[in-house]
Amino acid sequence: MRASAATRALELRELIDEANHAYHVLDAPSLEDAAYDALLRELVGIEAEYPDLVTPDSPTQHVGGAPSADFAPYPHVVPMLSLANAFDADGLRAFDARVARLAGAAPGYVCELKIDGLAMSLRYEGGTLRSAGTRGDGTVGEDVTGNVRTIAQVPRKLAGAHVPAALDARGEVYLTKRAFDELNRKRSEAGLPTFANPRNTAAGGLRQKDPRATSERKLSFFAYAVGEFSGAPLPATQSELLAALRALGFPVNEHARACATIDDVLAFCELWERDRASLDYEIDGVVIKVDDIGLQAKLGFAGKDPRWAIAFKFRAQEARTPLLDIGINVSRSGKLNPYAILEPVVIGGVTVRMATLHNQDDIVRKDIRIGDTVIVHRAGDVIPYVVGPVLELRPPGAAVYEMPKRCPVCDSAVERPPGDVFSYCTNVSCPAQLRERIRHFCTRGAMDIEGIGDSMASALVDAELCKTVADLYDLDAEKLATLPRMGDKSIANVLEAIEGSKSRGLARVLAALNIRFVGGQNAALLAGDFGTIDALAAATKEQLIATEGVGEQIAESVAFFFAQPQNQAVIERLRARSLDLCAPLRPKTPEGRLAGKTFVLTGTLPALSREEASERITNAGGKVASGVSKKTDYVIAGSDAGSKLTKAESLGITILDEAGLNALLDGG
Repeated sequence: MRASAATRALELRELIDEANHAYHVLDAPSLEDAAYDALLRELVGIEAEYPDLVTPDSPTQHVGGAPSADFAPYPHVVPMLSLANAFDADGLRAFDARVARLAGAAPGYVCELKIDGLAMSLRYEGGTLRSAGTRGDGTVGEDVTGNVRTIAQVPRKLAGAHVPAALDARGEVYLTKRAFDELNRKRSEAGLPTFANPRNTAAGGLRQKDPRATSERKLSFFAYAVGEFSGAPLPATQSELLAALRALGFPVNEHARACATIDDVLAFCELWERDRASLDYEIDGVVIKVDDIGLQAKLGFAGKDPRWAIAFKFRAQEARTPLLDIGINVSRSGKLNPYAILEPVVIGGVTVRMATLHNQDDIVRKDIRIGDTVIVHRAGDVIPYVVGPVLELRPPGAAVYEMPKRCPVCDSAVERPPGDVFSYCTNVSCPAQLRERIRHFCTRGAMDIEGIGDSMASALVDAELCKTVADLYDLDAEKLATLPRMGDKSIANVLEAIEGSKSRGLARVLAALNIRFVGGQNAALLAGDFGTIDALAAATKEQLIATEGVGEQIAESVAFFFAQPQNQAVIERLRARSLDLCAPLRPKTPEGRLAGKTFVLTGTLPALSREEASERITNAGGKVASGVSKKTDYVIAGSDAGSKLTKAESLGITILDEAGLNALLDGG
């Protein structure tokens, strides 16, 4: 009986997999729903009777399973790369010129729609799906194998005559508009909150602890690249690679097109920027790749970005909606930031309820009034802002907006310094400022007090446990126990982090104190030049300006900060709590492994904050500059690097990632 059951189970899996491929990949169903359900029920019955016949690639295993544990790290054999961006035709032509110069000839390209989803790597060994992981930082992602098995379009076994022995298939997990609308319809009928957009819904679905919850999202997948590819001939071009992925059983986007020239590329981008709404899934641009895979290898990488590919980002989308009110957010520096409160409107798949208004001058210049119907842009498809009013729809009596004369948080007087476009709350103890100051003080680039984020900072202020940042060092277990959701372990972790922060050194303290215009780089330079906080506090404006990178504006801000009695009192309390307020003096003639070398940081590094990287460079004798020039020796590029990376490439400057920086620091 068991032998015949095993044979029948194998037959059923093959029939069901063929039906899944026909339905989800080919979009040509080969079985009626009732017939498909009957096969699946039969397989479920066999596996229930003979549990040892269940295999990881069985169709029954991708309709739900036992809840998974927290996601394990997923190391990528071949890193998953990020892409540099172009936002207009000039950016694409500059990319084409760089590639042609490096290649020695005009290359051909392949254009692929940039699916708005979550990048995924699927590991196949012997043609069978073994594991799956998110992109993460490009080197290590999250292991989401159980959840990916619920995606019907992901093949469990590869097809064709040339199956690689090992394959990392890269692609995008996404949610179709139809599936998104249906999911929200069901949630609305059940009285549950609806999801905001398909992309976030897909990403959230992949991070569910229970694969059955992922299965309910009805996610989809497109393959477009490979990592490791061994045991079979690697296709010679990207066009052939897409065809090979399709032959192996992967869904591949049908709109990919080979383009002989950059003009063909531009025409493709213009077409899909115009027609993007016709698709049943969201796209936010076009990915352009050099077609010749051998040439891709020759061109190599700049930081984490390939020199042979670029993402063309579509222009911001816009919509019209009523401006209901203008609110004010008070920043940690006391700056009053106006923002628009809007009648909710969907722009590019995202429901927008608020948008930036920049400042009072911008509101006046654009003549934006409460009650207006306004045009709202999503800049880079991310940050919404108000372009201006639709004057013909302005209601009668709409008044010109004026900034408040009193702080909306603490009711203190508001002032606008001469020449400044912003107004400021004059109360340094304003609760809004205090929450932000405490949160900033505890961030990784400042004092790195893990466990104190936005909600914890608000709770400390609301409970009146922190009236200045120095009060953090008076916290104890008894005080923390009065806060919501603070158990013994959480309390112990926070207190340990607070104690550990005392030894961060002067540069980190300066960065944490939120002195206007003083970020991590300037804090490290000032700490290295003055050595102690007392020497810095006593410095004249002329002495401050003598520090490299410190101009008149920064010098005035630093001098003003240390002249305030309330700031002096905070520093004395920090000193009394044993914080390290000293730093090694930088030699007048730079010493160290990086002496005489100038660095520029761009993008987000995987482990180091901008402040930490700057501090390590300056401690090793190097200089950190804000802009790229011919005098720059190295550019350290992280993910989402911008124009600094492009300029460095054009000047032939050495580009390193975080690992390369660490190698320099370690003498490698």
